[in-house]
Amino acid sequence: MRGRVDGKAALLGSARFMRDENVELTPLGGAGEGEGATEIYVARDGRSIGSLVVTDPLRNGAKEAVSALRARGVRIVILSGDTEAATRHVARELDVIDVIAEASPEEKAAAIERLRKDGAIVAMTGDGVNDAVALTTADVGIAIGSGADVAVESAGITLSGNDAGRIVAARALAEKTLANMKQNLFFAFVYNAAGVPIAAGVLEPFFGIEMSPMIAAGAMCLSSVSVIANALRLRDASLA
Repeated sequence: MRGRVDGKAALLGSARFMRDENVELTPLGGAGEGEGATEIYVARDGRSIGSLVVTDPLRNGAKEAVSALRARGVRIVILSGDTEAATRHVARELDVIDVIAEASPEEKAAAIERLRKDGAIVAMTGDGVNDAVALTTADVGIAIGSGADVAVESAGITLSGNDAGRIVAARALAEKTLANMKQNLFFAFVYNAAGVPIAAGVLEPFFGIEMSPMIAAGAMCLSSVSVIANALRLRDASLA
């Protein structure tokens, strides 16, 4: 952030931001950074005058979600704008090895592009303003509903509430939906492959079998009913 306080230029931001602004940082006692906290600096007239140490606790269900996704063969990468120390602390809590820290919004998007070029299908989960670009770059962007509005607008999927564990449930629901679509296509193909030739009279010269237009119309309706009934089974799937 940039602004003016009592007519003097003031800055608030990370150590990287301060370096970019040519502010010389003096040791201010950023206690706790190694325990998952991040130090935010305050500068005035080109010199640092203080700092804030802030922490961002894990969301509910985060550990369980990471464990469940890893058990299903999903590679987990922590992509964060926080300091290396703070990000590594979170990684240890979640037992995650792949970490990219101190990343700007553009660098987050670039990291996702690299993963995609390596053949990975990337799902990005985020809740902050700085995650918006990455959410749109990923194959699937997943926003936490309690996060920033721009993140919600940028994502393809928005999870209600504040529970990160719903990511696992959303993935399971997506898998069930895709399987249901394939089943419906199979049903429709079998019905049409068998019904259309019979309705056209293909069997009449050989077996004398004919199908009246009314029966053919009824068979088509039955095809639609079977597809709809199969799709309605998804009502039993829940994100709870």
